[in-house]
Amino acid sequence: MRHSWLRTHTSDAVVARYYQELLNFCSRSLRNREAAADLVQESYARVLGEAAVREPRALLYHTARNLLIDQHRRAALRQHEALDALPDTAHPAAPRHLQPEQALENSQDWQACVAAIDALPPRCRDAFVLHVFEELPHAQIAARMGISVSMVEKHIARGMLNCQAQLHSLREAT
Repeated sequence: MRHSWLRTHTSDAVVARYYQELLNFCSRSLRNREAAADLVQESYARVLGEAAVREPRALLYHTARNLLIDQHRRAALRQHEALDALPDTAHPAAPRHLQPEQALENSQDWQACVAAIDALPPRCRDAFVLHVFEELPHAQIAARMGISVSMVEKHIARGMLNCQAQLHSLREAT
């Protein structure tokens, strides 16, 4: 019972002591007394909901500044025109990799590389996949496959050459 009286008493003292000062601060920032009063009320609601606060003034100002920033961000977002309201020529272009032509080209490149990898002999394909897709170092691939590091390097080089040749023939065909 005593704690609730103390908290209410302390809350009343904080409100009485800093309310006008904080209202003036927010009014200068917002240039709107009613909006400033709402912001101050929100600041008090947040701060007084906290447990024991050593520096209520500092916390009130910090909270009010954060609320001001949030309010400015929301206002800035509302000022932008909807994309639907802009003419088609004013719409921002999607990045190149998201353009339909580029997506098709990337898909064709991917399919060509997959075909090149599938065409490799099994041991060569295994070494290439372990290096490119699982990012294993040559020594680890050699140990896993029971072959020399030199052989792993040859398999990887052969895989790279197959992919490059497949991509080159794809480019020439289009």
